[in-house]
Amino acid sequence: MTVSAGSIHQPRCHSLLGVQALATGAYVPERIITNQMLQQTLGCDPDWLIKQTGIRERRHARSDQATSDLCVEAARQCLQRAGVSPRQVDLLIVATVSSDFSFPSTACLVQHRLGMGHLPAFDLGAACTGFLYGVVTAAQAIRAGTSQMALVIGAETLSRLINPADYKTYPLFGDGAGAILLTRGNPEQGLLRYTLGSDGSGASLLQRKAGGSRLPLNRENIDSTLQYISMDGRAVFTWAVETLCDTVQAVLESAQLHPGQIDLYIPHQANIRIINAALDVIGIPRGLVITNLERYGNTSAASVPLALNEALEDGRIQRGDRIMLSGFGAGLTWGTAIWQW
Repeated sequence: MTVSAGSIHQPRCHSLLGVQALATGAYVPERIITNQMLQQTLGCDPDWLIKQTGIRERRHARSDQATSDLCVEAARQCLQRAGVSPRQVDLLIVATVSSDFSFPSTACLVQHRLGMGHLPAFDLGAACTGFLYGVVTAAQAIRAGTSQMALVIGAETLSRLINPADYKTYPLFGDGAGAILLTRGNPEQGLLRYTLGSDGSGASLLQRKAGGSRLPLNRENIDSTLQYISMDGRAVFTWAVETLCDTVQAVLESAQLHPGQIDLYIPHQANIRIINAALDVIGIPRGLVITNLERYGNTSAASVPLALNEALEDGRIQRGDRIMLSGFGAGLTWGTAIWQW
């Protein structure tokens, strides 16, 4: 099956201003899995992995860690930096496809662990686009007046969902969590332009077949390794490049900006060749782009917030800057936004 980003047609772009970020936070597990380690276990060529993906190492959670544990660490750092107590937060969204359990939600576990009070807390499943979906949802609640302070966390423990014997997929993914705290801002702050979308016709290109109501975790499905992530790498690569190009160009055009008027680009950290191919098409200088997949691999919903947090820590984002955030992944889903910081 081939899915073309042409099915996006003209992405609908919207504006969502009057929202600001108070702080961000991040956490990655201490356990580092290098390409050399994968060479010993899977026979992967370290140089080939770097050339094809840009990934040199990734983080894997300890056996006693789950996604909620990563969320709690990232959230605590974020709240501490903002000088905000957990009780002051009135909305919690956790974007993940690797929740601790089918239910209850990971968000409820995090809410309890942090002592946040009886606030609305829920998980959001949009894979690698999950953080963008979560930020837009939280910003809408703030603008509507139903939330004064919203915490959005993108977190994954994908090391539990990939086949350790699959040398094509296992090296790609890593674990981590990133958090952001949103509240009311001035009329110039927030999402200057954004677009979100989906195309379920490409669902089979990137999925975890077993573990839901369609294919339960029985012996037959487990023996067939259907509980692990499967991906049509070639088709996903082509679709991702086209989608990244189309959505970035659409929000730029909608905002009446050219690529050089964006101060920093933070794309989903899936594959360095996807990122570079899109940069070349759009005409974006490499120096304006944050990449950290060399150290973390593809962390799905955690990818964009981890890179955003790193950019802030490095002093690469100042108030008033225009930041381009972009995610794309399973669903198929996509989301791109210009954030007036």
